[in-house]
Amino acid sequence: MDKWSFGLTMMIVGISGTFVTMAILIGAIQLLKKIFPAEANGDAKKS
Repeated sequence: MDKWSFGLTMMIVGISGTFVTMAILIGAIQLLKKIFPAEANGDAKKS
């Protein structure tokens, strides 16, 4: 494998890994929002 092939492969793997990690984090945050919903009574504005 020459330098260009290795560089292109590493770039694709790096970008894919970044997007997969972001998708996992987004899913985890959405799940936490459903488990612990924010209260609508305005307590957050007081702090």
